[in-house]
Amino acid sequence: MIEVGQRMPEAALWRVGPNGPGRKPLKEYLTEKRVVLFGVPGAFTPTCDGAHLPSFIQAADAFRSKGVDHILCVAVNDAHVMFRWSEISGAEKAGIEMLADSDGALARGLGLVYNNPTAGMFGRSRRFAMLIDHCTVTEFNLDEVGQYQASTADVLLGQMP
Repeated sequence: MIEVGQRMPEAALWRVGPNGPGRKPLKEYLTEKRVVLFGVPGAFTPTCDGAHLPSFIQAADAFRSKGVDHILCVAVNDAHVMFRWSEISGAEKAGIEMLADSDGALARGLGLVYNNPTAGMFGRSRRFAMLIDHCTVTEFNLDEVGQYQASTADVLLGQMP
C-alpha cells in the first residue's frame, strides 16, 4: 500500500475530451505540480455522490488558495461515466478533473483494490484522499471499507499548511 513519502505509481487514466475518450499518464498531471487526488469506489454510488465528491466541490477554492494546481477524482469506472458524473454533479464547474481508472491500474499500483460482492462491485478502489507534491505523496488518508471519515476534503485541508 502506498505511504507518505513514496512516489506515485505509473498509471494512465482516461478522460472524455473534445475528440472523445483519451488516455493520459498520471505523471503528466503530477510533474512539477501540487495535486489533490481522491478516489472513490464508484461514480454515482450513494456516499461517493452524496458526500465525498460534494465535499471536494465545496472545498475547491480553499485547496487552490493553498497552492493546489489540480484536484483530481478517480474511480474504477469508464471515462463516459466519469464525464457524465462531472457534468451532473457540478465537479466540472468547480474545476475538478474526473478521471477513469478503467482497468484499475492505479488502484492496484496504490495497493487499494477491494471487492464488495454484496454491492456487485469488483476490483474497485478503496476510498482515499491524498496530497501529492511533485509526484510524491505528502498526505494520505484512507477510510476503512464502508466508512467515510478520513478522506473528507475538510480533513485533508486541515493537514495542509
